Amino acid sequence: MFLVGDKVMYPMHGAGVIEAIEEKEILGNKQYYYVVTIGNMQVMFPQGSKVAIRPVVDANMVEDVLMTTFQEEDSIASLSPSQRYRTNMNKMKSGDIYEGAQVIRDLARMGSKRSLTTSDKSMFDNARQIFISELALVKGIDEDEASGLLEEALQSLT
Repeated sequence: MFLVGDKVMYPMHGAGVIEAIEEKEILGNKQYYYVVTIGNMQVMFPQGSKVAIRPVVDANMVEDVLMTTFQEEDSIASLSPSQRYRTNMNKMKSGDIYEGAQVIRDLARMGSKRSLTTSDKSMFDNARQIFISELALVKGIDEDEASGLLEEALQSLT
């Protein structure tokens, strides 16, 4: 159960803050919804739903991700494009910050060797934006600064 003001992560959209908990009636059913601001959009999630929102990670975990995940070997080099897409999509949907960072790492490495496919480029951009949103929220910095921190970590790949 989350409270107003809690910082949360929604796997496919990014990190945000619960601005309100509102009761709504839809098709005769009353239910409470979390109103979450993610970037410049507001999203509503039913309380108790199977939507996989989670608390944002702490600063120590973010540092661990930046220091370790980008140093590990990639895990998708030998996969076909369709297998790679499925693997990466499952990692993104998991909401796990380490798995999201692995998607960024693997696609960044691949992109440094050859051009990414359109779907890989889209996946990379999405994973990067989601990671940056959580990094910024956890560290209390703007997304440009968070992007810079991510770029520094990615420099170790080349």
